[in-house]
Amino acid sequence: MDDEFKQKVLQQLDQIESRIALLERNQHLIAAGQRRESLRSLWRRPPMWTFEQYPPRLLNLNSFQPTPSPPANAPRIAMVTPSYNHVHYLDATIDSILNQNYPNLHYHVQDGASIDGTVELLSKRGNGLSWRSEPDKGQSNAINIGFSGVDCEIMAYLNSDDMLLPGTLAYVADYFMSHPDIDIVYGHRVFVDRDGLEVGRAVLPPYHGKTLQYADYIPQETMFWRKRVWDKVGPIDESFHFAMDWDFILRAQAAGFKFVRLPRFLSCFRIHDAQKTAATYAVGVKEMGILRRRVLGFDPTQAEIRRVIAPYLALQIAYHYGYKLGLLKY
Repeated sequence: MDDEFKQKVLQQLDQIESRIALLERNQHLIAAGQRRESLRSLWRRPPMWTFEQYPPRLLNLNSFQPTPSPPANAPRIAMVTPSYNHVHYLDATIDSILNQNYPNLHYHVQDGASIDGTVELLSKRGNGLSWRSEPDKGQSNAINIGFSGVDCEIMAYLNSDDMLLPGTLAYVADYFMSHPDIDIVYGHRVFVDRDGLEVGRAVLPPYHGKTLQYADYIPQETMFWRKRVWDKVGPIDESFHFAMDWDFILRAQAAGFKFVRLPRFLSCFRIHDAQKTAATYAVGVKEMGILRRRVLGFDPTQAEIRRVIAPYLALQIAYHYGYKLGLLKY
C-alpha cells in the first residue's frame, strides 16, 4: 500500500480518536459502565460490511442532501432491473426509479418468468417503463438482455429488492456532465430490512484501486457508468452468478477507466432472508477466488487479503465515526 495512503489513514484515525475522546469526556456520549466497541470487533465486522447496525427505524429522507433538479439537456440514462419472484419488493424498486422524475430515462424490468404475481404487477404499472417476462439463464443474462440495443449515455442496473434515494439520477447526471474525464461513479449506501426500515449506513472512503483488486467494496446498487465503458469491457459475464459486478468493475479498472466515489448517499441495499447474496455465499467465495487469481496471478491467503485491505478498512472506520459524530456531512 502506498505511503501517502497510509499517512492519510493515520491522520484520519488520529482526528477521529481525538474527537471521540473529547465528546466522551465532555458530553457523556457513552453511558457509565457501557463497554466500548473493541478494535478487534471492528476489524472482524467493519461498518461497511455490517448490515444491521441498529434497531429498525423509519428511513429519514430529510437526513440526506437536498434533491437536486435534473440538469438542462439531461443525458440519457438507461436502467435495468433483473427480477425473479420478488413481487414483495419490486413495486418499491420501480417507484424509487420512476419517482425521480428524471426527464430522459429508459427503464426496463427484465423478469425471469416469475410465478409470484410479478407479471400482474408489471401489467398494472402503465407508462414509464418497459418490461418482459420470459425464462432466462440467470441474473447476468437478464441484465444483458435488458441493455440489448439500448441507446444511452449513462448505464446502471438496480436489483429488484433495492431502491434509489431521491435525487440520485439528477445528481449523477450532473456530475458526469461536469466531469467528462470520469467514467464510473458510486456512492454511500443505506441498509434497509425487508419492510424498508433503515438498519444501517455505510460511508465509504475515496476509491482505491489496489484495495479493489483484493476485495469488492463498491456498492453495486450505487454504481453508474458511461456507455463507453460497456462498449469496451461489457457485457456482464454470464458465467458469474454472484460476483458479476466485481468482475465488471475489475475489467473496467484494468482497461484504465476512471472511478470516483461521490460524496452522497445514492441507494438502499435491502437485507432479507431470501436475497441472493445470502443464499449463494458458497458460489460467491468460489467466484471471488477466480477473480483474485485472474487479477493478481496467484491465490492470496486470507491473511494476505486482510493485510492489504487493512489500511482501507481503517480509513472506512474513520469515515464511519466521522459521519456518526457529525464531522462529515453527506
